[in-house]
Amino acid sequence: MEDLKLVVAVIQDKDAVNLLQLMAEEGFRATKLSSTGGFLREGNTTLLIGCEADSVERVLDLIRENCRPRERTVTAQSPPSGMLDSYAPFPLEVSVGGATVFVLDVEKCVQI
Repeated sequence: MEDLKLVVAVIQDKDAVNLLQLMAEEGFRATKLSSTGGFLREGNTTLLIGCEADSVERVLDLIRENCRPRERTVTAQSPPSGMLDSYAPFPLEVSVGGATVFVLDVEKCVQI
């Protein structure tokens, strides 16, 4: 059995279509799952990519090249406790996007 890996990449929705197309062009297959981020509670895409161990770096390169962080202005939604009367939300500049990637060993892969 080959040395298989599972790459789990959480990316922004807006990066998914282009990345999936480029991956398909290079022969990588992925399963796309809709997910929701915790900080901004916005839609993300989680990709499950099975590949051989010697292909992991190429998959990571494609993710790096296509999933860049972006600056975004957001307004804080909930006041700190004890400040309900005097709380005024103000815009914050935050970095969003990029990718969070996990590379896992695959013990067994069965296609039925």
